[in-house]
Amino acid sequence: MKKSLLSSLAAFAAAACVLSSCGQNSGSNSTNDNVKGDSSNTGAKKFTVGFDAEFPPYGFKDDNGEYVGFDLSLAEEVCKRNGWELVKQPIDWDSKDMELRSGAIDCIWNGFTINGRENDYTWSTAYIDNSQVVVVKSDSGINSLSDLSGKVVVVQTDSSALHALEGDDASEENKQLASTFTELQQVGDYNTAFLNLSSGAGDAICMDIGVASYEISARNGEFKMLDEHISSEKYGVGFLKGNTELRDTVQATLSEMAKDGTLDKIADEWSDKGIDKTSLCFDPNEKPVDTGAEAAE
Repeated sequence: MKKSLLSSLAAFAAAACVLSSCGQNSGSNSTNDNVKGDSSNTGAKKFTVGFDAEFPPYGFKDDNGEYVGFDLSLAEEVCKRNGWELVKQPIDWDSKDMELRSGAIDCIWNGFTINGRENDYTWSTAYIDNSQVVVVKSDSGINSLSDLSGKVVVVQTDSSALHALEGDDASEENKQLASTFTELQQVGDYNTAFLNLSSGAGDAICMDIGVASYEISARNGEFKMLDEHISSEKYGVGFLKGNTELRDTVQATLSEMAKDGTLDKIADEWSDKGIDKTSLCFDPNEKPVDTGAEAAE
């Protein structure tokens, strides 16, 4: 808990602790102690989710200036069931690890790919089965992956698309495909990617299918998606390596939501924004698999 109470309230706080028996949890390792301190407005524990604010439909700013998204809706329900206050914290995707290590955020929850990062974070089990696809202008004449030869293909920096094309775990087929590009252009966000595609600075974007579906539907037929996919991947909630206690609470809450139908309901609410309920893969009976140092603790 934060220790910023005014000294004039110290006596009152001490009395309140006695009456509420809050002293019983002093020094404990309870899950709530792993979540940020009390909110000054509600007294609830804060659960701070780090997300890319330009990654619809998982996390983005709507027309009213509010941060919304499928993943944020899931996080809101998790917080509601645990009595936590959700703090939506937009982050620079390149700085996500620093934000997590510094304690500025409790987790990364934003279409966060598990594949290739299994040993880097403490993960929930997967909840979305996603694919990497290619988006081009509708009148580009590009109709297959082979048509990308000699083209400028845009990807987000440190994205799953980038790793699928030239990462250590990239398939030989994808590496060969990437070698035919004139350039594999990296940008900071998908707004820039689509600006480059519209202006002709790029010929195609490789990206997550959910985001691609959202962008295509929002841009009035200007773009299309190729039928061939680059790769398939799974999304999970990423916590600081070793923070199994907080992960386990979120995992258990997601399991409750899956069993009572809330997970499907939230997916339905975002279906017109690109969330396909058939892509949900969360198994409420599956247990997270911990790797590395945390597994030995």
